[in-house]
Amino acid sequence: MKTDLSDITFLILIRLDSIQRLENIIVVTNQICHYFNTNILVLEAADHNNGVLKALLNKKIKYMFLEDKDPVLYKTYYLNIMALDVNTPFLAIWDTDIVIDRIAIMDAIDHLRNGNTDVSYPYNGKCFEISELLRNYYLKKKNSRLLYRHKNKLDLLYPHLLTGGAVFVNTQKYYAAGMENEIHYGWGNDDFDRYFRFIGLGYKIYRVDTCLFHLWHPRGENSKFRSTTAKKISGNERFRIESSSKDEIVTSLKGL
Repeated sequence: MKTDLSDITFLILIRLDSIQRLENIIVVTNQICHYFNTNILVLEAADHNNGVLKALLNKKIKYMFLEDKDPVLYKTYYLNIMALDVNTPFLAIWDTDIVIDRIAIMDAIDHLRNGNTDVSYPYNGKCFEISELLRNYYLKKKNSRLLYRHKNKLDLLYPHLLTGGAVFVNTQKYYAAGMENEIHYGWGNDDFDRYFRFIGLGYKIYRVDTCLFHLWHPRGENSKFRSTTAKKISGNERFRIESSSKDEIVTSLKGL
């Protein structure tokens, strides 16, 4: 029997820059649909709509396409569009290539539902990169237990603790925190910016004590800083938010 998560909307943004990305989003969304009765919104932004993704997605998933000629995927801009389409008490900002055990998902959501937290991460900040070989095996078996079994053989996606990839948040609290900061244009520090705004505003944050897994895919232009200038702008904005008081964050949000 599927678990009822009808009070959650998963937001997944994608640009299909490789066949592996396509395979990843299909297996990730199918797993969510297999275990949960929930809401999933997928937004594809690309220079043309070839119809492939829409045809392969589970029919219960709400699919949006927006034409975008810009080679840079403006992640924060598109997530804000998606967030305004949410009609559930809670939302999840979910990366295309993320795998997590359903027990961790339920743990995170239970804390939100009980009012114990405003923001809930279904992992402890550590994310392991699933190697290309193990990824291919997982796509056949679709069993997250084998990932935990082989965790010690995997490398961390990044050496520091992460604040993105998978996050559940009270929808109204998310709106009140300013949603996504569109100063971050393309790949950057948007996840940390959001996290430090939550911290600065005094939101209650919960983390599940388990790890996250990232399905391997070729890393294109939208998986890294596009330039030194972009890296500097994104880094400076993250530092500004991290260093701001609650009053300063509230004042800056009024100017958005």
